[in-house]
This record gives sequence, C-alpha cells and structure tokens, in this order.
Amino acid sequence: MRDQAVGLRKLVNKGQKSNSRVIVVASGKGGVGKTNIAVNLALALRQLDNCVALIDVDLGLANVDIVLGITPPYNLGHVFRGEKTLVEIIEDGPLGIKLLAGGSGMSELANLTGWRLEQFVKSLDELNREFDFVVLDTGTGIGQNVLSFALATDEVLVVTTPEPTAITDAYGLIKVVFQRNPQAQIRLIVNMARNPGEAEAVAEKLNSVLREYVQREVEYIGYLLDEQQVNRAVGQQVPFLLSYPSSMASRSIKRIANILAGEVPQDAAVGIKGFFSRVYQFFQV
Repeated sequence: MRDQAVGLRKLVNKGQKSNSRVIVVASGKGGVGKTNIAVNLALALRQLDNCVALIDVDLGLANVDIVLGITPPYNLGHVFRGEKTLVEIIEDGPLGIKLLAGGSGMSELANLTGWRLEQFVKSLDELNREFDFVVLDTGTGIGQNVLSFALATDEVLVVTTPEPTAITDAYGLIKVVFQRNPQAQIRLIVNMARNPGEAEAVAEKLNSVLREYVQREVEYIGYLLDEQQVNRAVGQQVPFLLSYPSSMASRSIKRIANILAGEVPQDAAVGIKGFFSRVYQFFQV
C-alpha cells in the first residue's frame, strides 16, 4: 500500500498545472440541508462564469441527483472498475455545471492499482485543467469516509443549523479536522436560521467553544433563513436558485459564492488530482 501511495504522488506531481479549487461541503449531522447548499452553491459559482463540477461522494445516502432531478446512469465506481472513462460518466446539469456521481463506488478507490490507477490520475489531470471549482457533497458525521474527504482538501464548508445537536456535531467535526489538519481553512454556513441575528449567534457560540478548547476559529461565511420556498424547491426537484431566484435563500447563496469567487486562488491549492491522491491515501488507513 505504501508503494502505491508513493507512485500516486509521483503521478500527481508530474506535469502539474493550474489547479481547480476543491471545496468540500460537510456537516456533523444529517438533516441540516448540506446537499441543498452544495448543489445551489455550485450553480451560484457557475452563474459567476466559472466552470464548475459537482461530485456526490456521500457513500451512504447520495442524493445530489434527487435535488437536481437527474438520474446519472454511471458513477465513479464504473470508472474504478475500468468499465467507463471519467469523461463518459459526466452528466450535464443546469446552467452547464457538470455532475459526477460517486455514491458507493467511491469506496473502490482504495482498490485501484497499476495501470488502472495511472489512467485514473491522468484523467483527473484533464478535469484539473477544465474546472475552476469542484464542489463535493460528502456524508455526515466524523466517520472515516467523511474525514477522508474533509481532510483531503484545505477548503471545507461546514453546514449547521441553530439546533443544539447540530451545533454540537458541527463542533465535533471541526475539532477533528483541525486536530488532523491544522492548516485547514474551515468556514461555517448556518442554515435554517430564523433571522440573521440567530445565525450570527450560532457562529459566535461555536467559535467561543473552539477558542476555548481547540484554540482555533472558523470563518463565518453566511447564512440561509428557514424559508418555505426552499422546501418547495426540494419537493419540486429544482434547485431553489433556479426555481426561486429572488428568494432570500438565493440571495444568500449568491453572496457566499461571490465571497469564494472573489478570492485570489492560492498557488498551493490542492487541485482535483491532489485531492483524490490524498483521499486514496486516507482510504489505505
């Protein structure tokens, strides 16, 4: 396993060009609207004229396709088994975003060896040049699969709600990521808040505990209010950014996208190749 990881790092570093920004969207518990935010954030970034890929890597409950109203026939598992190429599994989404379904197939990444691993890494290089942003919707909690994705990139968006258990679980996830990757850039989105003041209070409460016990803070990047239009959009299987473009939620997700897109990309951005290299190594543990 160690030799395979070394070989993968060599492949990743060879001919490295400008990197896609990989943003992992995670949460400490389910039911906080993580997938909805990941989907609409990808669309908002696309509206800012970025090339965007959305990858569903929730191994337990992959449902990006449900929010988008799309049923991808293939996922990354088909690529890992050599049945399809990476390009062949890409599905066109709204506004021109590209969807790559992961699902249970992601667990097969750990079994890649030899030429199949080399071909996969080479195909990732194509994605690295094509996309400005790669948004990944992960699972929930602090299990090994979720942490593998959260630790594989330096940009993590953690979604919580004002519910006490959601805040507690968000703290647990953030604490573990900081402990294992002190350089991680973790940002917080408070979803389903009753008003902006409540969202800010949640962020301050979470940072207060982090300062005391972890000696770190997260950047509070924005909020989404508890809004009926968001729930209706989920039922309609149309992202709220498209079905209700004037809603408060749409305005909020656009503000968050503007913050992310307005940043100067870091030269050390991990990129999509580097990201999957790290995930591969975590899966060997």
